[in-house]
Amino acid sequence: MPRSQRNDNFIDKSFTVMADIILKVMPIKKQAKEAFAYYRDGMSAQSDGDYAEALENYYEALKLEEDGYDRSFVLYNIGLIHMSNGQHDEAMNYYYEALEDNPRLPQALNNIAVIHHFRGQKCEEKGEDEAAEENYGKAADAWIRAIRMAPDNYIEAQNWLKTTGRFELLY
Repeated sequence: MPRSQRNDNFIDKSFTVMADIILKVMPIKKQAKEAFAYYRDGMSAQSDGDYAEALENYYEALKLEEDGYDRSFVLYNIGLIHMSNGQHDEAMNYYYEALEDNPRLPQALNNIAVIHHFRGQKCEEKGEDEAAEENYGKAADAWIRAIRMAPDNYIEAQNWLKTTGRFELLY
């Protein structure tokens, strides 16, 4: 039984019913509908913290999904799972792949920046100032790109850019 049919949460059930109705009336290919069903089940599993099941569903969605824009969100969510598991290199690969399919995905750029900033902090703690600055520079570049796409978002990043003197790169 698909996860979407097992949800006990009223909101999840309501979303599932509405999504199923929309899928039935929309004139899209069966393959795209199946891809969406896997994606929806992946999101449900991910929100429940069942990352293994979420990844299984996302990988199935990727096999079926042909639209680059839709693929980018599947790839982004896979990146989120790897990031939350501390697998930063894997997460970065998925974020960059998502950006290839959808260059206007500021949340992927934000998460790339977060990883570089984290790496910069770790390097700084070890006294590796050159490596720290390299990572901070990459974080700044990614955040600036994200902020240009979504100027009202990423306030903490904007504050960091200002306090470190990197904000003028935005303009």
